[in-house]
Amino acid sequence: MAGKAPAGDPVQDAPEVSAPQHAAAGLPAIGHTLRIAQQQMGVRRTALTLLKVNQKDGFDCPGCAWPEPEHRHTAEFCENGAKAVAEEATLRRVTPDFFAAHPVADLARRSGYWLGQQGRLTQPMYLPDGADHYEPVPWERAFEIVADELNRLAGPDEAVFYTSGRTSNEAAFLYQLFAREFGTNNLPDCSNMCHESSGSALAETIGVGKGSVLLEDLYRADLIIVAGQNPGTNHPRMLSALEKAKASGARIVTINPLPEAGLQRFKNPQTPKGLAGGGTQLADLFLQIRLGGDQALFRALNKALLEAEDQAPGTVLDQAFIAGHTHGFEECAAAARATGAEEVLRATGLPQSEIDELLAMVLDAKSVIVCWAMGLTQHKHSVPTIKEVVNFLLLRGNIGRPGAGVCPVRGHSNVQGDRTMGIYEKPAPAFLDALEKEFGFAPPREHGLDTVAAIRALRDGDAKVFFAMGGNFVAASPDTDVTEAAMRRARLTVHVSTKLNRSHVVTGARALILPALGRTEKDVQAAGEQFVTVEDSMGMVHASRGGLEPAGPLLLSEPAIICRLARAVLGPDSRVPWEELEVDYDRIRDRISRVVPGFDDFNVKVRRPGGFTLPHAPRDSRSFPTATGLANFTAAPLEYPHVPEGRLLLQTLRSHDQYNTTIYGLDDRYRGIKGGRRVVLVHPDDAAALGFADGAYTDLVSEWTDGTERRAEGFRVVHYPTARGCAAAYYPETNVLVPLDHTADTSNTPASKSVVVRLERTTPVGGHH
Repeated sequence: MAGKAPAGDPVQDAPEVSAPQHAAAGLPAIGHTLRIAQQQMGVRRTALTLLKVNQKDGFDCPGCAWPEPEHRHTAEFCENGAKAVAEEATLRRVTPDFFAAHPVADLARRSGYWLGQQGRLTQPMYLPDGADHYEPVPWERAFEIVADELNRLAGPDEAVFYTSGRTSNEAAFLYQLFAREFGTNNLPDCSNMCHESSGSALAETIGVGKGSVLLEDLYRADLIIVAGQNPGTNHPRMLSALEKAKASGARIVTINPLPEAGLQRFKNPQTPKGLAGGGTQLADLFLQIRLGGDQALFRALNKALLEAEDQAPGTVLDQAFIAGHTHGFEECAAAARATGAEEVLRATGLPQSEIDELLAMVLDAKSVIVCWAMGLTQHKHSVPTIKEVVNFLLLRGNIGRPGAGVCPVRGHSNVQGDRTMGIYEKPAPAFLDALEKEFGFAPPREHGLDTVAAIRALRDGDAKVFFAMGGNFVAASPDTDVTEAAMRRARLTVHVSTKLNRSHVVTGARALILPALGRTEKDVQAAGEQFVTVEDSMGMVHASRGGLEPAGPLLLSEPAIICRLARAVLGPDSRVPWEELEVDYDRIRDRISRVVPGFDDFNVKVRRPGGFTLPHAPRDSRSFPTATGLANFTAAPLEYPHVPEGRLLLQTLRSHDQYNTTIYGLDDRYRGIKGGRRVVLVHPDDAAALGFADGAYTDLVSEWTDGTERRAEGFRVVHYPTARGCAAAYYPETNVLVPLDHTADTSNTPASKSVVVRLERTTPVGGHH
């Protein structure tokens, strides 16, 4: 049943709970890092590997997309980055003997945590139609199986090619090239599930769907607003940057339904003060907003800025910037002025005094940066929320000058680079024109399927082959039962992976697991040792070189897998020299340099220590490649979730022992949770009103306007200082609660941060407390 903990795993439904912490990192983080690393890698391998993470001659950490500083510490990694590296560089192996001992039905009963702990995949594995075990298969036969299914389709659009954000630039470019020569734009990716709302809002308002700040801008800002984000767990090295910004005079405001330890106090493990002292208090102001209230808060700030300008004309707004670089100011101003104070307080749950305190800080700041993550991007009204953030920055000219701008912080280490390389279901005509000119074939022009649309197509039988380049699609996607049923309707599911996950055991009629090299490993091709490149959250591109021997002799690199697959599927008539691109990645980069803007002289620039910065017109020249040729103010209706009496608004989130769907352990140290994941964090007053003591057990039941319900069973209620009326629980366990059609307007991103739930009393899975 949905939500049940699989049998045969460590108990996940009876966690120990203590008070949440108010500081992050410090000595405990070092101890935890070393313990996990040595368990997976051993002492010597730990030292060899971690000292190469994020170094100019080393490999890019797969744990997040935060940029590297110019001057790097010897240990330029965080606790969660070290966990990610340890899981990839582990000495544990999953061999054909493992698959012989475990039928797929048995593996399907295991938790994602258990599957991930088994170690690295070492050989291509094939699940024939009707079989109950995976069996080893040679690479050539694996490619034949995929080619057979793809070439039997009624049309190319019956195939779906998914991409995880850990895929390198080179692999991503080859992957989209293969899909488009095959004939489809069905290229969904993890951006669709996470930051698509940012891209949609920013492309319309400033003309570039990426952030406009560099790391140096944080150090030059007067005010940094961090909204809907928990960097202490999701991108911990950001805390070091915030500490440096604080030392340079910046003030920091955090806006979030949950108090997050890392934004309260940071004990930098690389400094004596962080190790032995009290660390640094980062947040000057914490606004504990209700889920989904951010648009109302920024609308209220914008109204207040307009009124302040009325009182002292020419001193508050940047009138010259507004007149010379923007469009739509009057409509935006009218919408802001029409917003009532009572509605703002109802939407945000904040006292007016705290909004006024934030306004005073804004008025006192000449340069402002707003950072955000999935707390802003995964609501139905996420796109208008981010547009309102842009309005806020445009009013005072806070885009396109030092120390100011938009800063969406990506989670996956190369999700932004994958999009730059053309992993997008709605490619720009100019990109397709360049592709056609370079390779001599006509790529398809019709838009393809995003993640949600791909699941619908599989569900309805309109898509028959699913191919994933990395990731854990089944566990990452919403509406778990619907997604799993959709995948099982496919004729073939294929996953290029380094480790076992849930997606390998929820299969089509036939299934393949293709094991790939990881970031930590040497990549040797016919032309010699290769490197790949990635793009971070701030548009910096740099090289990544693994140094470890591969986990097994049969592993192939992602570029090699794609090139061999393309040759098998497309045959001798392909216009692309796949064999040439496989043996020497410089040749891939030469092609990228002629197709993707900003990558001219790619091979030269990426060999410079630290790499290079991609151009960004709003940041570089205050020019805005939008439909109007200007930065666009917007005037969307004010929206926020409405929650019926007796119900709570649930957000899904990560634990501290987790990276997306990869579970490193069963603890969430900063939130005081140990040894379990099936918990729901509820304000003590809300829990009391609903009749739930701390430690009681509940089923979470999501309720929808069409009358349908979804259930996740056996969660321990944890009294927690979250915003009133709001609750939080971990994904992927709660993805079952989010319907496939509950998505953000425009971006179609699953709205996993605003799920109306009721709590139903139950006993824990297994019947024990």
